[in-house]
Amino acid sequence: MMTRKRPRTAIIREHSPSLTRPYRVLAFLLIFLTFSSILHSRERPKPDDYAYIFGTVWGPDDRPIPGVKVKIRRAADKKARWELYSNRRGEFEQRVPVGKQDYVVWADTKGYNLPKVGHLQAGPEVTVHIENNERADTGLHLK
Repeated sequence: MMTRKRPRTAIIREHSPSLTRPYRVLAFLLIFLTFSSILHSRERPKPDDYAYIFGTVWGPDDRPIPGVKVKIRRAADKKARWELYSNRRGEFEQRVPVGKQDYVVWADTKGYNLPKVGHLQAGPEVTVHIENNERADTGLHLK
């Protein structure tokens, strides 16, 4: 007797959604973890270190004065390295390098007149000490 071979037919199975969902979630998690570890491992550039000298220019009547030229220099230098003006609230702010350093801050009031007070005279110079990336607050009191 001869045996008959059955013709091969493709067996099409429908995948059960309950089985493929965990595999999709697992694949998504693996991809997510791979990319997040790659992004996290990159070195981010460090911001430059700096310190701030922040202050307020005060008038004889103990009110802040806008528009006064403020000069800042290193204590060892003779000339001003930075020149800036106080803002509308009488405040000024200058970024300086980090490191142990003394800075001298003063107001240049040449030609600065107030209508009610008259001509201002600069008060004494103020010394500000900086050690790290910090903010040093000071005040300039004009006479």
